[in-house]
Amino acid sequence: MQFNRHNLSNQDLISLYKALLLPRMIEEKMLVLLRQGKISKWFSGIGQEAISVGTTLALQDDEWIMPLHRNLGVFTSRKMPLSKLFMQWQGNKEGYSKGRERSFHFGTKEHHICGMISHLGPQLAIADGVALAYALRNEQKVAVAFTGDGGTSEGDFHEALNVAAVWNLPVIFIIENNGYGLSTPTNEQYRCENLIDKAKGYGIEGVQIDGNNILSVYDTIKGVRDYCIKNKKPYLIECMTFRMRGHEEASGTKYVPKELFEEWGKKDPLTNFEDYLLQENVLTSYYAAGIRNEVKEYIETELAEAYKATAIVPSAEEELADVYANNTADNRQLAVVGNKKLGDDGLWTIDHGPSTELRFIDALKQGLQQSMKQHANLVLMGQDIAEYGGAFKITEGFVEEFGKQRVRNTPLCESAIVGTALGLSLEGFKSMMEMQFSDFATVGFNQIVNNLAKIHYRWGQNADVIIRMPCGGGVGAGPFHSQTNEAWFTKVPGLKVVYPSTPHDAKGLLIAAINDPNPVIYFEHKALYRSVTGPVPDAYYEIEIGKANTVQTGNDIAIITYGSGVHWALEYAAAHKNISLEILDLRTLLPLDYDAIQQAVAKTGKVLLLHEDTLIGGIGGEISAWISEHCFELLDAPVMRCASMETPIPFNMDLEKNYMAKGRLGGYIEKLMKY
Repeated sequence: MQFNRHNLSNQDLISLYKALLLPRMIEEKMLVLLRQGKISKWFSGIGQEAISVGTTLALQDDEWIMPLHRNLGVFTSRKMPLSKLFMQWQGNKEGYSKGRERSFHFGTKEHHICGMISHLGPQLAIADGVALAYALRNEQKVAVAFTGDGGTSEGDFHEALNVAAVWNLPVIFIIENNGYGLSTPTNEQYRCENLIDKAKGYGIEGVQIDGNNILSVYDTIKGVRDYCIKNKKPYLIECMTFRMRGHEEASGTKYVPKELFEEWGKKDPLTNFEDYLLQENVLTSYYAAGIRNEVKEYIETELAEAYKATAIVPSAEEELADVYANNTADNRQLAVVGNKKLGDDGLWTIDHGPSTELRFIDALKQGLQQSMKQHANLVLMGQDIAEYGGAFKITEGFVEEFGKQRVRNTPLCESAIVGTALGLSLEGFKSMMEMQFSDFATVGFNQIVNNLAKIHYRWGQNADVIIRMPCGGGVGAGPFHSQTNEAWFTKVPGLKVVYPSTPHDAKGLLIAAINDPNPVIYFEHKALYRSVTGPVPDAYYEIEIGKANTVQTGNDIAIITYGSGVHWALEYAAAHKNISLEILDLRTLLPLDYDAIQQAVAKTGKVLLLHEDTLIGGIGGEISAWISEHCFELLDAPVMRCASMETPIPFNMDLEKNYMAKGRLGGYIEKLMKY
């Protein structure tokens, strides 16, 4: 192994040596603790330390890093308290994730490290978002994301590199090519000669280096960092290395030929660097032994401190409280608050001042436009949303008003853009992503339900992201442009799910969603865009997320619904004035307004749950179960559900009409009236 010190002083070299030695000796201790049963799992990076250490030390301390399993050197090189790291690995509350995550599945904003999820690939797109934030603020910084040779097979790898290239983002993507993805060798992962060859496909530069050479890694990262900042471009680095232990300790290494261990054992990054320093008289054996003793004593001292951590006493209240970030005046710009007044229909409403009659779609546009003016840090992203104005023209004219930096067309890569939105949030930005159709959310599903939704509970980082989801049938768009798939998301703690039915609520809920520091999935029914009008306050105002609205009072049956179902219910009520219907518009599906649901049940004793979604797995089933458990004594009839057919939504308009729940609404009401 050839080392080139360039302009590094002896003290610089010794500092690198100490930084390389620390994670190795921690790991050796952790393997002992694992055998003693004092930790439950360990992913070893022995033999790969030079990559993590060299990379981290070549960066500024406030530049974000997205590490993976084998990057202990990232955490130690950022000088994180070792005692707290031990608490994390032992599952103690005083660790970085309060015992909620294992090993390296955690992050810390203080040290600019973003915690990984097990799916690996999503880390890469988060770096895009961080780098975009740097670019928008014209900061001379880069973001760094790690992946393994196996991770390059995932679609997230392609998407993240493509977005970074198209948007000219200062991101360094590092591949740790250690020969295996768990037990699968690289010859079963890809057919290109080298992974670095993939850089050409994205129109970016790349380099392959010896990942076991600390000086090569350090020097390369420093140079590439300068390149990315100067040229405003991403860069791909393939670090050749080897995993000297199993994927994790329980998996073993029987699948690895013994000669590979012999070959790579001679390339050990720590041993070779230490030998080099001895040969160069930078170190003496006595000095090296002294350093090892100091590190050993430090590890034992910090471990002893970690053992003082008290046992976790689970608190349901605390667990639930940490799922969402607090929505306080400290992290949002408050919308105007109107005056409460009693209407002629006996319902209380909020008066937000002068109003204008607007279509549903125009109310959305106005809410988004006012939010862009209110929040200088709000960035809009989506396919065709810039000059074209979006598939439904909601952002038409926004580029001229707010500029292309804040109104951004994206490549077709939903997963990467959701990840980019999360990366923006790490740096204090707000973002709105338009999912061109809610059907396409499947392509970004992992990022939404595993990254956005869980991040605050896992390590206290909020995801200030709203995803707009045009949805619903009635327009003859067929199985892939007409789904009402809100139920997919209502079972995911950490998300908020909003579904307005009127222009007034559409604007107020959109503003509230943008102001909320948590990820909000915002459904907007396409058939309502230009068919529904109503008075919309001119002011910048909020409708509180989590609060239902009684749109009509009645005594016979309570119809609990949302979205298009509200209009179906109102239409039926207008045609059947002999039946007194209470119509409750949920507006928010997560969290649900259980108080309003209970009040509707208590008032009528008969409940019909109506939604456009299919019956099985729809949110109506959950609400029905809750009513049965909590309001049974208030019922005069069984809770009934009216939903769409158990088929994909068809294209032909007659078939679609037959599919819709609306056609069966009258039959269910008649059944309930007979009780």
